[in-house]
Amino acid sequence: MSDSARPASSAEPVPGTRAPLSAIDILALLCQLFAFATLAIWGFASWPFPWNIVAGIGAPLLAIVVWALFVSPRAVFAVHPFVRALVELLVYASATIAWWSMDQAWIGLGFGVVAVTIGVIAGRRRFA
Repeated sequence: MSDSARPASSAEPVPGTRAPLSAIDILALLCQLFAFATLAIWGFASWPFPWNIVAGIGAPLLAIVVWALFVSPRAVFAVHPFVRALVELLVYASATIAWWSMDQAWIGLGFGVVAVTIGVIAGRRRFA
């Protein structure tokens, strides 16, 4: 009997498919979007006129590029999981610091706690 006639076991993913999204995946996506939006708000609100456009577009754009290169599910560079976690933490920390610099420390602190908690849970799932 050939190998192609054998049904795939439940542990083997079917080619061309991926695991269904979980609540943690959706919460991680919301944290990412919130971090990018935070950097845009920070850029537009914290700088004078000609530079607010540059910072408001450039800060989230830079974070999105770094995210796409190292952290996204289809990242350009395959890096060690600890490097991936470090880059993810740096993006979240930059959003937290942006809230603090806008005198919204409680929002920054709350976001930091939520983002790190979700990041730890999602990271542990990747190692399992």
